[in-house]
Amino acid sequence: MTDAPAPESRQEKKDRTRRAILDAALDLLSDGAFAALSLRQLAREVGIVPTAFYRHFATVDELGLALVDESFVSLRTMLNEVRRGDPTPEALIDNSVEVLASHLAADLAHFRFISRERYGGVSVVSEAIRRELELFSRELARDLARMPELAAWGARDLSLLAGLFVDLMVSAAAEFIDAEPARRHEITETLRNQARMIVVGAAGWTPLD
Repeated sequence: MTDAPAPESRQEKKDRTRRAILDAALDLLSDGAFAALSLRQLAREVGIVPTAFYRHFATVDELGLALVDESFVSLRTMLNEVRRGDPTPEALIDNSVEVLASHLAADLAHFRFISRERYGGVSVVSEAIRRELELFSRELARDLARMPELAAWGARDLSLLAGLFVDLMVSAAAEFIDAEPARRHEITETLRNQARMIVVGAAGWTPLD
């Protein structure tokens, strides 16, 4: 006779419902904007009454912020791993592109949300996305500063270069999300070559500072 499974604790049930709300929101947002998200429809998808939503999120905007956080945390962790060990600019580009492409392919729903809401109608969400992208750029600028090839560059130069890389990756990510699977390899290779072109141009840059 097998032992019966342990009953689910109150906290486990709460965590499971919160996860279900996040997943249902992503499903509903695959075809619509966050500003138009219906709390009543979301609750129906999860199987809860609308008022039960507020046991997990204080506001609908807080739900949006949780989705932004989920979208960036794992990607930032993976890219931080790529940048460890002081890689050459070429290795940094190749490894970052591979990480981005694999992460996008595995988590299209989150990044479709980010792509649509970056300039969306809910300011608290678009501002959170902007802050996350700025954090990416600052972290990348710090890593670039450690490269011997960029030893003569000042803070403004490094910030400009990091911003170019981040903007390029965001643009490619938006294209990747809406592309057919057969085109994604082409988009990834184009991103890799464009990033390499930026590096070639950077080699001839005269530092501003």
